[in-house]
Amino acid sequence: MDNQPAIENNLPAPNFTLPDLKGQPHSLRDYLGLIIILNFWSAECPWSSRSGQIISEYLPEWGHAVQYLPIASNVNESQEIIASEASARELTLLLHDVDHKVADLYGAITTPHLFVIDAQGILRYQGAFDDVTFRQRTPTQNYLHMAVEAIQGGKIPEPDHTPPYGCAVVRATP
Repeated sequence: MDNQPAIENNLPAPNFTLPDLKGQPHSLRDYLGLIIILNFWSAECPWSSRSGQIISEYLPEWGHAVQYLPIASNVNESQEIIASEASARELTLLLHDVDHKVADLYGAITTPHLFVIDAQGILRYQGAFDDVTFRQRTPTQNYLHMAVEAIQGGKIPEPDHTPPYGCAVVRATP
């Protein structure tokens, strides 16, 4: 793919600390030793809902080797809407990026926009969940699944980045 990601793969992923919906802080470094999936998430975006549902089906297959960290960064989604939708989607953990600083740090532009980090904290994949778009409704490749499987097998994901697809991350205007 020819898109240029905001942050580079194959380097340490930028650390951050965000609260969950109960106010408990979570740092990226808390999960070193696991494959980490960061998913910039939305309570209102159908693309985010679709990918999240499929990710929840993959998690039992991957077991305790993978930590899923959905991150709500849209400034137009209230804590109440986020909490309600997280409950409806049966998310046990959702991080709240109130001022979209982590979305900015990672260059997240859509929901979903996925980042996969290996157990050593190295960013190995970023981009789309799969190859579904407005015109192509049936996936032929699931990039997230391919990335996690490659990392579990000790390989570098191929592709290691794809253009993200979904709803725009809604940021505050200055």
